[in-house]
Amino acid sequence: MPRVTALSPVAPVAPAASLDLARLRAAAHDATALLRALANEDRLLILCQLTQGELSVGELEAQLDIRQPTLSQQLAVLRSEALVTTRRDGKRIYYAVADGAVLAVLACLYDQFCPKS
Repeated sequence: MPRVTALSPVAPVAPAASLDLARLRAAAHDATALLRALANEDRLLILCQLTQGELSVGELEAQLDIRQPTLSQQLAVLRSEALVTTRRDGKRIYYAVADGAVLAVLACLYDQFCPKS
């Protein structure tokens, strides 16, 4: 958890009268699936690295210093949740972030947890 030095009031996302509860319920499953996937440090790092563009397993392994068996296991989870796409080129498999919504959430997390000093 990040250290909180001062609490400031947070404005509501939307006025209570404008919240569409039916839309929230319909989106809750997808949102919680994404948040579960992001709750693993290795998967979060993989997705963050993939925001920079398509990468092979070997490139991810070298850049993230995650051992290949762990990397393969976490990439399988990301594939099963449809958070990454794959492209094969010969023996190499390249991964990319599958969805703009995932990129938006990752950008928000980066802004909140990796602020410029």
